[in-house]
Amino acid sequence: MGGTPPRSPLAPASFPDLPVIGGVEFATIGAGVKYAGRKDVMLARLAPGTAIAGVFTRSATRSAPVLDCQSKIGGDSTGAAAIVVNSGNANAFTGRNGVEATKAVTNAAAKALGIEESRVFTSSTGVIGEPLPHDRITAKLEELAGSLSADGIADAAAAIMTTDTYPKGAAAEVQVDGQTVRIAGIAKGSGMIAPDMATMLVYIFTDAAIDQPVLQDMVSAATDLTFNCITVDSDTSTSDSLICAATGASGIRVTEANTAFIDALRGLMLDLAHQVVRDGEGATKFVEIHVTGAHSDADARTHALSIANSPLVKTAIAGEDPNWGRIVMAIGKSGAAADRDLISIWFGDVLVADKGWRAPSYKEEDGAAHMTGDKIDIRVDLGLGGGTATVWTCDLTHGYISINADYRS
Repeated sequence: MGGTPPRSPLAPASFPDLPVIGGVEFATIGAGVKYAGRKDVMLARLAPGTAIAGVFTRSATRSAPVLDCQSKIGGDSTGAAAIVVNSGNANAFTGRNGVEATKAVTNAAAKALGIEESRVFTSSTGVIGEPLPHDRITAKLEELAGSLSADGIADAAAAIMTTDTYPKGAAAEVQVDGQTVRIAGIAKGSGMIAPDMATMLVYIFTDAAIDQPVLQDMVSAATDLTFNCITVDSDTSTSDSLICAATGASGIRVTEANTAFIDALRGLMLDLAHQVVRDGEGATKFVEIHVTGAHSDADARTHALSIANSPLVKTAIAGEDPNWGRIVMAIGKSGAAADRDLISIWFGDVLVADKGWRAPSYKEEDGAAHMTGDKIDIRVDLGLGGGTATVWTCDLTHGYISINADYRS
């Protein structure tokens, strides 16, 4: 890829000030995996006793690093742990070479840190189908291990980017029994974004003490309401990984009964998920689609994703065209239950269609006015039941084509 892509117009003003999380240290370095002149490898060291949960892509062609992580989640949590991430190469669809490359990286990291290889988790993101030059990474691991710092999370967020136009981070603090628990997270993701589980890399750290099975349940449940509710282009990656680490450094124990912590974790994950959509390749508009009145929540989600993934809907939004007929089309093709004569549609606060007809009060200029903003709200009521769902997406512009046409160059 050529020069640095222009920053998304939907990007936040700046990277947030993330708190130091006790029990976590970071280091980054340029290993030349693909990119010249930038950091492309991140190492995180986690304190002994850290519980680690994970959610991963359900792609049938998932990468060797994903398979390796999946095999390790839920294992022994007594020793120290580590996460190694490289950008520029996905180490996917690389056969035995991919397995050997993953093993070489995890073994080298374990040796450099003096920990068990079974506690090293690795991710790779970038081009699919090209052998990972793992020797470039393993050659840097001793140096990475010697430069770990508790305040290096911002550099880590930048090192894991590929087509992202900005690093993504979020933080939360929550009171548990009168004491403060901290959570911080980083993510990368821009294209090839769709549920199962949203095609990106996410790393979340908390100083709470949480048993691994409890942490896994929390993360899995929150993923369904956050990262599994975003889509940029309907394409699911081979490399999606979300890893959440609870170091216990605060000494504050969190259980499944701590709803405040669960809400804070979910809020942080939704913040990161929205940032991924706001950095959708070529995106100029952030779109929320809210469906009510479906037979079930599952049906509502099916309809919402059909709307969100429709190229015709997304290009209409890019062109600021209030073409509500495309919403009707997307509902009709979704496969979930719908009755043409019960459907109502809103663009923002503007009632566009009312129970199967163009609303008598609707004026095209009102719908068009809502489409000129950079935050588009589409609401659909199906009039069939109590099912609801909300998903988030972005528009589809020529920028998406340009980025992906040039991706391997």
